Amino acid sequence: MEEISALMQGFYVILSPMNIGLMFVGIILGVLIGVLPGLGGANGVAILLPLTFTMSPTSAIIMLSCIYWGALFGGAITSILFNIPGEPWSVATTFDGYPMAQNGHAGAALTTAFTSSFVGAFLAVVMITFLAPLVAKFALKFGSPEFFAVYLLTFCSFVGMGKGSPFKILASMALGFALASVGMDTVTGQLRLTFGQPELMRGFDFLIAVIGLFGIGEILLSMEEGLKFSGKSAKIDPKVVWQTWKQLPKYWMTSIRSSLIGIWMGITPGGATPASFMAYGLAKKMSKRGAKFGTGETEGVVAPETAAHAAGTSALLPMLALGIPGSPTAAVLLGGLLIWGLQPGPLLFVEQKDFVWGLIASMYLGNIVGLIVVLSTVPLFASILRIPFSIIAPVIIVICAIGAYTVHNAMLDIWFMLGFGVLGYLFKKLDFPLAPLVLALVLGDKAEDSFRQAMLVSQGDVMIMFSNPLVGTITTLALVLLFWPLISKALAFVRKPKKPDEFAVERPVD
Repeated sequence: MEEISALMQGFYVILSPMNIGLMFVGIILGVLIGVLPGLGGANGVAILLPLTFTMSPTSAIIMLSCIYWGALFGGAITSILFNIPGEPWSVATTFDGYPMAQNGHAGAALTTAFTSSFVGAFLAVVMITFLAPLVAKFALKFGSPEFFAVYLLTFCSFVGMGKGSPFKILASMALGFALASVGMDTVTGQLRLTFGQPELMRGFDFLIAVIGLFGIGEILLSMEEGLKFSGKSAKIDPKVVWQTWKQLPKYWMTSIRSSLIGIWMGITPGGATPASFMAYGLAKKMSKRGAKFGTGETEGVVAPETAAHAAGTSALLPMLALGIPGSPTAAVLLGGLLIWGLQPGPLLFVEQKDFVWGLIASMYLGNIVGLIVVLSTVPLFASILRIPFSIIAPVIIVICAIGAYTVHNAMLDIWFMLGFGVLGYLFKKLDFPLAPLVLALVLGDKAEDSFRQAMLVSQGDVMIMFSNPLVGTITTLALVLLFWPLISKALAFVRKPKKPDEFAVERPVD
């Protein structure tokens, strides 16, 4: 009842004409960002973050979170109509969404995607409503060793549970730690890695890095590929919406299973992309019509969209309750909270109660608004893809440059942005993940501070990380996740049945 009362207070905070207007603006901008393959949710939020500095923190986070929901919705439009994933997590949607559109069921495919996205996000928000306060109260027991253990758990989760080469993830994360250490040491006040350049005293701003890595990097990659947009126009008829909604309840088990997968992958730093692929794979394996997946099955659209939205929404839980982002976009929002003078973590639920519950309430309304907007504006956003990419790309670059300059009003930041853009391009070409780099850049200095404080308390004894059941459990779990690829291989080897020796020669019977 306490959570429900606080949520009602949150609705009271956000139900003002200005906040509702910002909600619509955020959703529309987010859908536009999701439609354009050159941007992406994390970069769209990063580019527009400087525009919110003059707003109150509550209004700013409402607008930015709605941009996030809109980007999650928008990625499905290009995947279904044009077979171009607007976002990485929309790749799995193309498997059955695009064939449905080619078979003349574009309206049904889009309605299925948007409705499934709404269901996944709604279930994740319900989970955040009742779980976040419990996680926050539990986290009040944390000291510097416990916080470092949680940071370690996050970093180890990326290495052990991440998709792709763990060595590439480690290399990306190591570079993020190196970039995070540039500037003034917060403990001793000494300068590190500035090489005598006064401009580097403040270090690399995470916002500049994110704009370059995601925005400029994607544009450079798209320019190299000579991306050309082509597709069919789409219109969602109310009759099609109603008929589709009548069919969707029979996939309730797929929706619940995909939501649970998405929530788990959102709380742990798995992310929306692996959640969508995992949900699609399980749906294909467990469905009676699994053999027809890839030819235009409705269930093949329900699973990835539900999981992606559940993961994208639940990634905000660890950010609010522990100050640890569960996705690159959550990392950008975390930086925004720090810029506004708010410290994410358990005390946020005590010191800024109206802000937290206003944000949670905006998640409910934002998803309802998003569903209405995308169902009514599909033809408009689909027509954007007919604009030549040679016109869209320079506009995006100019927006990125304005966003980077606005952070410190410094021309040097634009050059840093371009440098990070080239780095992002190289990472994508070499198939190195960007998320670990962004995570290490945002949390590297915080993890370092927590570790050094723990070492000062223990006089250099590393065993403080096992000094009580709480920190010991978290540290042990972090080490298990770090070495999980090796542990899983060892378990598979032990369980593997022994094959008979094929070279053994049978002895003749006397």
